[in-house]
Formats: sequence, structure tokens, C-alpha cells
Amino acid sequence: MATPAVRMYRRLEGLFCAYKPPGVHWKLVRDTVETNLLKGLSAAPPPPCPQEVRFLAQPGSDAEAPKGLTLSVASVPALSHHPLVTGPEFRHIRVGVGHRLDASSSGVLVLAVGNGNKVLNDLYQTRTTRDYTLEGEFGSATDDFSDKGRVVERSTYDHITLDKLNRVLAMMQGANQKAMLMYSNVDMHSQEAYEMAVQGLLGPEGKSVPILTGLRCIHFQPPNFTLEVQCLNETQKYLRKVVHEIGLELRSAAACKGVRRTRDGPFTLRDALTRHHWKASDVMHAMQQYHSCKKTKKTLQVTDQETRITTTGRKSESQSPNETNSVSR
Repeated sequence: MATPAVRMYRRLEGLFCAYKPPGVHWKLVRDTVETNLLKGLSAAPPPPCPQEVRFLAQPGSDAEAPKGLTLSVASVPALSHHPLVTGPEFRHIRVGVGHRLDASSSGVLVLAVGNGNKVLNDLYQTRTTRDYTLEGEFGSATDDFSDKGRVVERSTYDHITLDKLNRVLAMMQGANQKAMLMYSNVDMHSQEAYEMAVQGLLGPEGKSVPILTGLRCIHFQPPNFTLEVQCLNETQKYLRKVVHEIGLELRSAAACKGVRRTRDGPFTLRDALTRHHWKASDVMHAMQQYHSCKKTKKTLQVTDQETRITTTGRKSESQSPNETNSVSR
């Protein structure tokens, strides 16, 4: 029979996401979550101590003392199984990390507990895209493409307009779309390519160069601007370099002020647990929400497929009398 701690651990297995604040290493987030989960498991009620049969000496009267001790049979707790002797039931749990964020970035960080690590590997083999918001500033360029780096160039930005910025973004997105098709290893004139594109599965095979699948400006107030990016196989340094290259294309210079991940596969900022909620109870609640969302999506997909099959059947039935009439004529 499973103990309360084991039952609690089974409810913790799966995927959830935490919000990584800027200036914090992802390893610190993982270690903090692991420590909090172990504390929650240790706080679970301990299993009842098994009983064992012992012969206990009972004190008798002074007259019976020379005759020997009086023994009685009793059932007592086995102290060798007491929690204070055995220690905590869980001393280590495996917490895996998905697509990582560097120390200066922030946003959604997917974590896996126990068997959820296998699900995490399967998730990243399905070409999941990630969304970011990039905050940039025109006027200067640095050696590491961020506003914290050493300034290597300064330039003007009065000539930059939103229309010019959008044209540069469209050009960069078009170049990345061509790169995605090139790395997909699928004949673009085949039926397979069409079906994959309809299902949203068209993408690079295995590891490829970083690819931007979406790029648009959501805020423009020179010298500051904000971009919304959707990408594959990216790193945060590459995204900062994108901001730098945008500045060069506009005959200016730009540095990235912040990188924030807003979505990683099915996880968004709405699902992310902040630092005060990295506890076992909140993680279990997040796991339940994730599994319920998965079940709802599967139900909707099955219903959608059944609707398509029914619609196709009705169309074929409605066409069959017309075909019969044409043959008879």
C-alpha cells in the first residue's frame, strides 16, 4: 500500500512552468523548486509504524523476585521503522528543465518532475515554437548586443519610422521562411508538404540554425521599440543579435534591453508560477490544470475529426444521385 508521500509524489509527476525572473540563473530556479517539493513530501503524514511482538518483563512482588522475572507478550511499535530513525522517505527527486533561459532573460521556464521528463523530451521533438517579447533601443550598439555591454558605436535614429521598421521585419521574416523550408527536408511540390503545412508541422528536421517564424512590432516610440517574435531553435543571445541587425538594416544602431519568453509550446505566462508559488500544493494544482487542458484539447480534436468525416460522408451521398442520373442519360 502506497504511503501518503508516495501518493503525493504521483500527483506531482508531470509538466508545469515557472516564471523565471531576470538576474536569476535557471539552475537556481530548478534547485529551489526541487527543495520546496522535497519539503512538501516530507510534510506528508508518515506511514503507521508496524507492530512487532516482544516479551516484556513485568515487575513482581519481593516474594517472587528469587523465582525469576515474569514475562508477558506485548505488541509494540517497531522503532527501526520510525520516521526519526529512517529519515525522510524522499531524499531526491528528478526535476528536469526544458528550453533554458540565460541569467538576464525572464519568462516561461518549463519544468518536469519524475516521469514528466520523458514527456518533456517528446514535447520538444514536435517542433514546438516559442514566443518572446524583445525590448530594443536605437542609438547605440554594444559588444554583447545588450544594453549592459560595452558601447562600441553610437548613431542617430531620427530617420527611423514605423513603416521602415515594418519593411525590415518583413524582409527578415521572409528570409527565415525560406530557411525553414530549406531545412525541412521535404519536397515543397509534394502532397506531403501540403498536408504538413496545413497541420502546422512543416519545420526543420532535427537541430538547425535559429529560425524566426513570426516577427512584428507591437510598440514603437523612438528610441524605444518592442518586438514580438516566434521562433525555433533559438538562443537568447541570437535574439539580442536580431535587434542589433535590425538597427544596422535601418542605417542606425540598436541594443536589446530585455528578452522575455511569453510562451513555450502549450505553456503561456498565464500558466507560469511565480516565486511565491513554487510549492508542492501549487505545483499539484498546476499539474491538474495542464492534464485537464490536454484532455479538453483531445476531446475537441476527436469531435472535429468526427464532424469532418460526417460532412464528407454527406457530400458523397449528395453527389451519388447526380452521378447516377448522369450515367443514365
